[in-house]
Amino acid sequence: MSQSWRQQAACRGLDPNIFYPATDDEADADPAKEVCAQCPIRQACLEHALTRREKEGIWGGATEKERRRIIRQRRRTA
Repeated sequence: MSQSWRQQAACRGLDPNIFYPATDDEADADPAKEVCAQCPIRQACLEHALTRREKEGIWGGATEKERRRIIRQRRRTA
């Protein structure tokens, strides 16, 4: 699977620690989510994380908890 979408990511070149907050506090995810909200490839990033079951970090504007919720909702509607 080509990951050329990563070249267009708004987070490219930023400190990766922004996307891996130290706590599960939702407010700690806000800086990363602000970057993601303006990203042109947000959906591709989120789908990548969902497909690979990423356990850590903010991907496509979603925390790990939010990604688990999306996966559960998709299973229910499948």
